[in-house]
Amino acid sequence: MKKNRSKKTKGFSLIELLIVVAIILIIAAIAIPNLLRARRSANEGSATASMRTIGSGELLYRSTNGSFTDLAGLAADSIIDNVLGSGAKSGYGFAAGPGAGTLADLAFTATGTPTVSTGATQTGARFFFTDETQVVRFVVGAAATSGSGAIGN
Repeated sequence: MKKNRSKKTKGFSLIELLIVVAIILIIAAIAIPNLLRARRSANEGSATASMRTIGSGELLYRSTNGSFTDLAGLAADSIIDNVLGSGAKSGYGFAAGPGAGTLADLAFTATGTPTVSTGATQTGARFFFTDETQVVRFVVGAAATSGSGAIGN
């Protein structure tokens, strides 16, 4: 005796799966640029704070030791953390040091440069600069100098 069994299909059809994948890809195409923009903005905010920390640290070091120093000297005296003292933090590279020649006791400069400054994976678009005036300056796409625009202006 044969029993009449009806075939019941379980699961999703190929078309349904393709539609779901297409929807996920559309959402990702919208979300990923915004995520990258948010990360770049966070890196630039961190770099601004790091530049202020370096500037304050240089003045503290000078008031204690009589001259300015580099990032390694600031980190060795525990004025800044070792991560910033290494010269790289949050997608930016940092450099600081005393002024040249006779200005070593009177001036310092510090720069912040994005590790990747162009393309989809850029870590930042703004280049930063500060000196003994404690004004953090920036330029988009090129090295910042003492003549660059100040943050907040």
